[in-house]
Amino acid sequence: MVTEQICHALLTEHPDDESMRVSVETIYQALYFQARGGLKREVQAAVRSGRTRRKPRRDPERRTPRFIDPMVMISDRPADVEDRAVPGHWEGDLIIGAGGRSAIATLVERSTRYTMLVHLPGGAHDAETVRDGLVRTVQTLPAHLRGSLTWDQGSEMARHRQFSMATGMPVYFCDPASPWQRGSNENTNGLLRQYFPKGTDLSLHGPEDLEHVAQELNGRPRKTLGWNTPAERLRDLLTT
Repeated sequence: MVTEQICHALLTEHPDDESMRVSVETIYQALYFQARGGLKREVQAAVRSGRTRRKPRRDPERRTPRFIDPMVMISDRPADVEDRAVPGHWEGDLIIGAGGRSAIATLVERSTRYTMLVHLPGGAHDAETVRDGLVRTVQTLPAHLRGSLTWDQGSEMARHRQFSMATGMPVYFCDPASPWQRGSNENTNGLLRQYFPKGTDLSLHGPEDLEHVAQELNGRPRKTLGWNTPAERLRDLLTT
């Protein structure tokens, strides 16, 4: 941003003069104040947002908490989860059906890319239904494959603490608008759209349908796995 460039230029040109310091917010406030609430045309064109009025930044300390139970952010996730060195850490999300009226929950194990699809009765994706579906699915796993779950900040995870208490798995939340922080899950959801196209009613697919799709996906060789399949990699973990 131009305002950031100004701040850094002042620091470079006047490294020893503390009076020659200004923040991005101060520059913006000065621009909007001088225009008395409406930027002149030439100034507006120079401001990349294109807005004619300044929207004050909210104090992070005053923001309404996303959930009643505090979130643990992805920045606090242990390093061994990040480098995929230890199996049993999962990424999750919902794929949404037509009109937002149905959904399927997806779980992808980070080291093997093994996928589990969670049936949500009637396609409902409120916090209680998602919690129950995730608990039911995760409890089919052996304890050593219940390491953690990483999810975005969707309202369907409002009961995350209850999920953790039932499964022993901590939940880590991604930063807003950061799908790459769940890269394996995002890629898998793209593959799943071959089976569950956007704009269709996902409630039509029962548990058996989801299991069939998951088996097909887990049977695909993956370049990132040295052309092994996710099913083969998970089998190795279960037999060692």
